[in-house]
Amino acid sequence: MEITTMEITEERPYRFRITPHRDMRVPGVVFASRRLLRDAEKSLEQVVNVATLPGIVTASYAMPDIHWGYGFPIGGVAATDVDDGGVVSPGGVGFDISCGVRLLAADCDRRALAPVLPQLMDGLGRAAPHGPGRGAVWHLSGTGQLRRVLEGGSRYAVEEGHGEERDLLRCEDAGAVPDADVGEVGERAMQRGLEQVGSLGGGNHFLEVQEVDEVYDEPVARAFGLSPGQVCVMIHCGSRGLGHQVCSDHVRVMDKAMARYGITVPDRQLACAPVGSPVGKSYLGAMAAAANYGRANRQMLGEAARRVFRRTAGARLSLVYDVSHNLAKIERHPVNGSTRTLCVHRKGATLALPPGHPGLPDDLRAVGQPVLIPGTMGTASYVLTGVPGGDAFHSTCHGAGRVLSRHAALRAVRGEELRARLESQGIAVRGASWRGLAEEAPEAYKDVSEVVEASEGAGLCRKVVRLVPLGVVKG
Repeated sequence: MEITTMEITEERPYRFRITPHRDMRVPGVVFASRRLLRDAEKSLEQVVNVATLPGIVTASYAMPDIHWGYGFPIGGVAATDVDDGGVVSPGGVGFDISCGVRLLAADCDRRALAPVLPQLMDGLGRAAPHGPGRGAVWHLSGTGQLRRVLEGGSRYAVEEGHGEERDLLRCEDAGAVPDADVGEVGERAMQRGLEQVGSLGGGNHFLEVQEVDEVYDEPVARAFGLSPGQVCVMIHCGSRGLGHQVCSDHVRVMDKAMARYGITVPDRQLACAPVGSPVGKSYLGAMAAAANYGRANRQMLGEAARRVFRRTAGARLSLVYDVSHNLAKIERHPVNGSTRTLCVHRKGATLALPPGHPGLPDDLRAVGQPVLIPGTMGTASYVLTGVPGGDAFHSTCHGAGRVLSRHAALRAVRGEELRARLESQGIAVRGASWRGLAEEAPEAYKDVSEVVEASEGAGLCRKVVRLVPLGVVKG
C-alpha cells in the first residue's frame, strides 16, 4: 500500500510499517485496521516527521484513533533515549497537558437511579462548571495555594479534605507527577489557572453518567470494582488554560533554542530540546506542574459528582482509576537488548501497564491497569486493561479520534437536532451551548468500538467492560 510517497507494509493484522525514508531515524508503526488506516492518511505525514527527532528509538508509533495534531499526531507515541541525545517536544504532549479520564463507580444500578435521573443530571449540570472559562469547584485563596496545587495535584486536594485516600491509590502516579517545578510556570499561565480548578472547559470534555452494559472479563472487572448494570461516572478534562499557556510559552523558547543545540526538524511545531538541557528540564518541570493541575481538576469534579449523587440518589461513588492521555514521562524500557532511560511522549494515547508491573497499586497488580477509553456523545465507552508484552512502551488508544473538523461538524448537524436525537435515545443532555454540542456530534468521530477492536487485535490491551451513556454534561 502507498500513501503519497510512503511505502506502507502490513506486517500482520492491525499493524502497518512505514519504511524509513527521507530523514527518518526509525520506521513508523501504525496500529489500525485497513479502514482506519485510510482515515489516517494525512496524519501519517506527522508520523514520518516524528521519526526524525534526535534520539528517537524503536519506532514512531500511531494508535488506531490517530488524527491530525500540533506537530505530533493525536494518537502518537514516541520515546527518545535520554542518554543518547534524546529530546523532549511539547508537541508530543499537546496543549492540554494531562488531559485524561477519571472513572468512578456507584454503589447502585441503573434501575435504582432511573426515578431520579433528571434531577441528578440537573444537579451535575449545576455542580460541574462547563463551557469555555466558566467557573470552578475550588475557589483558591491565591497564587500561594495554586502553587501547592501545582506541586501536589490530587494529593494536595485530598490533604485539604477534597477526597479520600483510595483516590490516590487508584490514580496514575498516586495523584501527583514528581519533579514539578512551579518556578517554570509563567505568570500568565498562573493567572489563567487561578480560577479554573474543578471545571470541564469546552471542546470534547464532558462528565457522563454511564451504565456497565457488557462485561468481557468478569474477574478483572470485579477487581476494578465494576459489575453488570452498575452506574458509573466518567470525567474527561485536563489542565485548562494553565496547561495551554505552559505549552505555548515553552514552544516559543524551544523554537529559538534549537539552533543552539544543532537541531533541525521538518516542522517547526516539533520544536524540541535535549531532555537533559536547561531548556528541556524547564519544560519538563512546568509540564509536571500543569499535569498536577489536571489531576487536581479531575479530583475536584469527582468530588462535586459525589456530592450530587449522595444528595440526589443516596449513592456513593468510588474511584476506579484516573489516567492521563497527554504526557511525557521518564521511564525505563528495553531497547535493542539493554534497558534504557527514555522520555516517552504519549499524545492522545494512554499508558496501559500489564499485570505484575511495579507501577500498579497492590490491589490491581495481579490484573493490570484500568485503561479508560471514552466514546462520543451517544456512543459506548470502554474500560480495557494492559497486557503482558504490550507494544509501544505499554501504550494504547485514548478514544474515538476525530474524522471531521469542528467547522465540518457544524455544517453536518445542528445542536438542537443532536440533543433531540440523544434525548429520544434516553440520554439526558446538559450542554453549555448548541454550537458546542454540534461540534462534538458522534458523526465527527471514528467508531470507538472499531478503534478498541484494532487496539486489542494489535496486542496493545484487552477489553474488560463496555459502558453506555445515561446522561452527559458537555463542555
